[in-house]
Amino acid sequence: MNNSVTNTARLLWAGLRALLVLTVVCGILYPLAVTGVAQGLFPDKANGSEIRANGTVVGSSLIGQSYNLPLKKGQETPEPDLKWFQGRPANGLGVNSVNTQYTLILSGATNRAGDNAELIKWVKDAKAAVVKDNSTADYKVKPSEVPADAVTSSGSGLDPDISPAYADIQVHRIAEKNDLPVAQVQKLVDEHTDGRTLGFIGEPRVNVLELNIALKALVTKS
Repeated sequence: MNNSVTNTARLLWAGLRALLVLTVVCGILYPLAVTGVAQGLFPDKANGSEIRANGTVVGSSLIGQSYNLPLKKGQETPEPDLKWFQGRPANGLGVNSVNTQYTLILSGATNRAGDNAELIKWVKDAKAAVVKDNSTADYKVKPSEVPADAVTSSGSGLDPDISPAYADIQVHRIAEKNDLPVAQVQKLVDEHTDGRTLGFIGEPRVNVLELNIALKALVTKS
């Protein structure tokens, strides 16, 4: 009887010691070490790839944002504020996306097939809207010029980047809405176009938030 109690106590004490040691090592020391290495070597990425404007955090380079006018009475989705470069659809028509407001708690696509009638209608409507919104007095967008990322969301619905082609067809509209020279706005797009990672991974891209911050600075300066 005594031996049984003693052995049980030893096992419990050994288990408690193992729990305490593993808690300290895995729950305190390891997280601190990983956090220290991350902050020392990759502070920007470790802190969420924050983007600042005038000393204030305005977003992350990894997460898309919406650029919309205030929601009017009776509207289910707000209209895009056409003074700014627009990202991939994540609102409005909601093409191929279940995320209607770049809401971080919700990520994903509708997963409709390419021959789905509703998806086809969404894409056609979105293309017509892109052509209409981006055509100006001196520049008419052709339907054949509208790239795929202008009418479909990314798989997550949170993509912060657009293709250079989509940025380019917005240049004339941005110039007209902000009273800027077209060449100046085009230069801004070119300066914020990133090439393929390591020269061969992915596609050239433009971060919309970074581009709009630069646009705001240009408008303020003008």
